[in-house]
Amino acid sequence: MYIYVDFADTNIVITEPYFNFSSIQESMNEILFEEYQFQSALRINAGSLSSHRYFHENNSELCCIVVDSGFSSTHIVPYCRGRKMKEGICRITVGGKLLTNHLKEIISYRQLHVMDETYVINQVKEDVCYVSQDFCKDMEIAQLKGEDNTVMREYVLPDFSSIKKGFCKPREEMNFTGKYKTGDQILRLTNERFAVPEMLFHPSDIGIQEMGIPEALVNSINNMPEEMQPHFYKNIVLTGGNTLFPGYRDRVYKEVRALAPVEYEVSVVLPQNPICYPWEGGKLLAENPDFEEMVVTREDYEENGHYVCEEKFDV
Repeated sequence: MYIYVDFADTNIVITEPYFNFSSIQESMNEILFEEYQFQSALRINAGSLSSHRYFHENNSELCCIVVDSGFSSTHIVPYCRGRKMKEGICRITVGGKLLTNHLKEIISYRQLHVMDETYVINQVKEDVCYVSQDFCKDMEIAQLKGEDNTVMREYVLPDFSSIKKGFCKPREEMNFTGKYKTGDQILRLTNERFAVPEMLFHPSDIGIQEMGIPEALVNSINNMPEEMQPHFYKNIVLTGGNTLFPGYRDRVYKEVRALAPVEYEVSVVLPQNPICYPWEGGKLLAENPDFEEMVVTREDYEENGHYVCEEKFDV
């Protein structure tokens, strides 16, 4: 089914990165208003939409801090009364793409050349990886032999003929001898399962000299005025695809709790759908009675150019 959209009668809400280059912003304005000729547009950060969604549900709260961990990177952004606190924004150059690429390198070195199979290995990562609550203990288990190794999983790769999508074997069907039939394409995964997501918490493990997510969260909150800090600690919101790793929320809470002052309450919220959470915020924003005050109309743009966008869009 095709749905025809008349851009001239359509408003658009479009997300962009934090501290985006002005040249890219100007190009985006030109595409939206000159090429597609939308009736009006709002350029905004994904974190701002997430905070709008959170404050809508928790209208008694004054502050929140959004952890947006996606494909390319992770951003930590504090908000107060819906306003972005730029002095507290922190960026970590670890995202889902880096994790998938690292898993490809590990598997290619240990088992099977998969450097050209980004889509398949990304699926492997999503199906079997998890965030460890005790890294050293899990490493000890991963070194055990046979059925004592409760970390080990066998992943059946797709052949795109009889097997369209890869899957993780049930534990009772696993082959602990390590001998497989000719033609079977099976990955045996042990410490990769938790060592790959660990990069979100310790980027220095692979030579990236940056803070992990919990440390960056605390650093960001410490950059805020002291009287606001308790409000941020009890309103930590996790968004983005990386938050779907089992154990992610618990690990963030555990490490932030250890780093935060003992007198502060710490609460970490993982929404039901952390990937679509900003979209939900955008939907609420579009239904807001003040929405027309936030956007730039095509007439405004044609009259004032890029200047009016710079003035209205706080990105």
